[in-house]
Amino acid sequence: MNIDLIMQNMLNPPILFFFLGMLAVFLKSDLSIPQPLPKLFSLYLIIAIGLHGGYELSKSGITVDVVKTLSLAMFMATLVPIYSYFILRIKLDLHNAVAVAATYGSISAVTFITGITYLQSLEVEYGGHMVAAMTLMESPAIIVGLVFFAIYSKKSMGNKAEKTNWIEILRESFLNPSVFLLMGALLIGILTGEKGWNSMEPLFGSLFKGMLAFFLLDMGLVAAKRLYELKKLGLFLIFFAILMPIFNASIGIFLGYIFELSKGDAFLLALLSGSASYIAVPAAMRLSVPKANPSIYLPLSLAITFPFNISLGIPLYYFIVNTLWS
Repeated sequence: MNIDLIMQNMLNPPILFFFLGMLAVFLKSDLSIPQPLPKLFSLYLIIAIGLHGGYELSKSGITVDVVKTLSLAMFMATLVPIYSYFILRIKLDLHNAVAVAATYGSISAVTFITGITYLQSLEVEYGGHMVAAMTLMESPAIIVGLVFFAIYSKKSMGNKAEKTNWIEILRESFLNPSVFLLMGALLIGILTGEKGWNSMEPLFGSLFKGMLAFFLLDMGLVAAKRLYELKKLGLFLIFFAILMPIFNASIGIFLGYIFELSKGDAFLLALLSGSASYIAVPAAMRLSVPKANPSIYLPLSLAITFPFNISLGIPLYYFIVNTLWS
């Protein structure tokens, strides 16, 4: 792989702020971000990416290529938690296998946003409908994981298994705050089109990278603080957290190549497939699978997979896509 691709990603200011946050923790600095602000950064990024995606989708319309890409995204979001569950059952109990499988079947919006920034730095075009693809990939993994939990818990417990509240599960999956806000911003972007985007661009366009830098600085602080938990996980899960994203992204690249997606769209599909959730899924698991241990699935996604993807994964996936599409 061309070292220039790695360096171009690593020397991106928002990425450097992520590692600055980690360094602050390692050096025992008192650097911190007041707690309400990280939530504001999250809301800003979700609205910005949703509005811009809706605007781009309003320009392209619903075409065969758009439907094809969204279908592939849904397929990956359903497939990944299925085979991840059976791999994880080698070492984990039912509760934790479900939680980790759902985590890796769902997606990281911040990883996606970082990937978009990377494409923009390379001046590679991508479809605005990829924001819709990201949104659609949030929920299927949660639903698949909870279906597995319902099936296998009843098999192991017989008639003692608690009745599954599917209404609550579906509500949690589809009305998760991040999913709801992203879908709403996407719809607003579609309805208002170019005029709406131009009116919002000074806030949600020009300031985007600056807000991303603040957010990734906070993520670096959080990720570094969770590194101490890795010693509890064992080598099996640590290797899983590194190799599974590469494997999932490879399937995404293969599907993108077979179905002739554009270079930018194939890269983003691969990146979404290789990312792992640390917001939507943990919230759902706390509600629906309370016996799953957060000190397993959160450090895996946040302290291993997330840093790997934004530092090495992004240039690796792009290198493979660029080689195949060239």
